[in-house]
Amino acid sequence: MALVALTAERLFTGETMLAGHALLIEDDTIADVVPIDRLPAGVGLSDLGAGTLAPGFIDAQVNGGGGILFNDTPDSDSLRQMALAHARHGTTAMLPTFITDTPAGMHAAIEAIKAAIAAGVPGIAGVHLEGPFLSVARKGAHDPALIRPMRADDIAAITGSGIATLLLTVAPETVPAATIAELAAAGVIVSIGHSDAAYELAVGAAEAGARGATHLFNAMAQLQGRKPGVVGAALDTGSLWAGIIPDGIHVHPASLRLALAAKRGPGRLFIVTDAMPTAGAPGDVFHLNGRKVTRANGRLTLEDGTIAGSDLTMDQAVAFTVAHLGVDLAEALRMASLYPAEFLRLDDRRGRLKRGLRADIVHLGPDLAAQATWIGGALVS
Repeated sequence: MALVALTAERLFTGETMLAGHALLIEDDTIADVVPIDRLPAGVGLSDLGAGTLAPGFIDAQVNGGGGILFNDTPDSDSLRQMALAHARHGTTAMLPTFITDTPAGMHAAIEAIKAAIAAGVPGIAGVHLEGPFLSVARKGAHDPALIRPMRADDIAAITGSGIATLLLTVAPETVPAATIAELAAAGVIVSIGHSDAAYELAVGAAEAGARGATHLFNAMAQLQGRKPGVVGAALDTGSLWAGIIPDGIHVHPASLRLALAAKRGPGRLFIVTDAMPTAGAPGDVFHLNGRKVTRANGRLTLEDGTIAGSDLTMDQAVAFTVAHLGVDLAEALRMASLYPAEFLRLDDRRGRLKRGLRADIVHLGPDLAAQATWIGGALVS
């Protein structure tokens, strides 16, 4: 296939912001990043004008979108519609998230993801199982009747799923350190969430192999002077990464600014949407495990007022991060691409615009809204 060259006002590689450069694409792969005056002979250049070319966004927590809720219809067609809805906002790789449900539902979700990956559904990079092995005390919008302990057959189903990128949110007071170690040794990416654990227990889970914390500040033991909780463990433990939902609803911007300043590395904070069916879709009502969820002024809540995910998209999240969290554009883009790629161990092929990596690309306008998205070199219509 012939080389294709793209340029824009700015080109962000995932590491460096460049001007006067072009991105060379061959088939589904990035062939090179070169100065415009050094383009290979005969290569046509498509100038996208104002804005920024950047690595496609990677969202590790996507419950739904485009009118689809993964829990309701765990099948390839629904996953394709979800992925397309989010691709229109710059997401080129996502983990559809299956929240607390029945054992049969969890098995159906695993099979749906396997089928979608086998069929090459663009944008499906793995799965996130958020529960049901959580704390009822920190249930959030999860149905407490479906939260349960982890059994031997659950471990077998998860470790034997055949899905290379499987993210599993657990509460360490429900899933002991020895089980976390077993899961991590099998390649499962374990994240601490929906947990009322003390700081020491959360740190113990990290030492056993937990790699992250799910939607920092939400549905977890908070940071207090004598009780650092899960929030304190996530910020103080260098090996832990943590997703944040930057929408001004889930967490106050001041809290997120403090967390960004406090986070000990090498683990970092990265952006997730926690999106629900309303993301990228009309309609203000849907049902979650039979319970009504309503959208009002951008906030999704159960009838008792509990926040139930978001209708956030990744381009909106990046724009909020720049506007309200004191983060420059380059770092916000890393939080939406490179850092989640590193957390999910996908950075050998995603998260940067670099020779040999997948041609997963977003063009953002000056207002940071996605103008065009390419997944594996193919323009998303």
